[in-house]
Amino acid sequence: MNSPAPSMPVAAGDEDSAKRRQILLGARQVFLDLGFDGASMGEIAKAAGVSKGTLYVYFTDKHTLFEAMCECEMRVQGIEKLSINPDDDVASVLRKFGQSYMELLCRPQGGSTIRTIMAIAERMPELGRRYYHNVPANWIGKLADYLNNQTAAGRLDIGNTELAASQFLMSCQATLFLPFIMQVSPPPSSERIAEVVESAVRMFLAAYQVKS
Repeated sequence: MNSPAPSMPVAAGDEDSAKRRQILLGARQVFLDLGFDGASMGEIAKAAGVSKGTLYVYFTDKHTLFEAMCECEMRVQGIEKLSINPDDDVASVLRKFGQSYMELLCRPQGGSTIRTIMAIAERMPELGRRYYHNVPANWIGKLADYLNNQTAAGRLDIGNTELAASQFLMSCQATLFLPFIMQVSPPPSSERIAEVVESAVRMFLAAYQVKS
């Protein structure tokens, strides 16, 4: 009988990171199912498949665990998910940006995380501020930088590019985000998002594009 092949050695750092990810996955499910107040370290340990002792090795309490989960969500929703090609025309960039933004904002399971963060932001305002600056403000800033360049090139006429970027992204949310986040409607399809984004692009260009 052949001996089983030995497993590949795992560096301590890799093993530690894997265990932390395992805990965060379990914690995310518990927080989304039960909310912050309903979640307990015991429930999280059970969902993650670890002992409570192991859980406390990585996280001192429920607050630090929740913050770590939110930090992961911020990375998932980070602006590195989108790159802008400066050679593309303005309409194409806006369509791609708006589509990416809305598909990320309204992705399945994403709404539960946003609701959970919003619910706890009053008691943990620093967490709410970090989420805002790392996600919505980051997206607005990325688009505003592009609009600044297009204004300097004479293709757009915008006095306040941060305001214009916010207006565009809010237009992309119209009829999509609130019904989704309030659980009135399921996540919108890519086709439905494209329809709303196209309308937002037309309104934006009508307001800001330099007429030739």
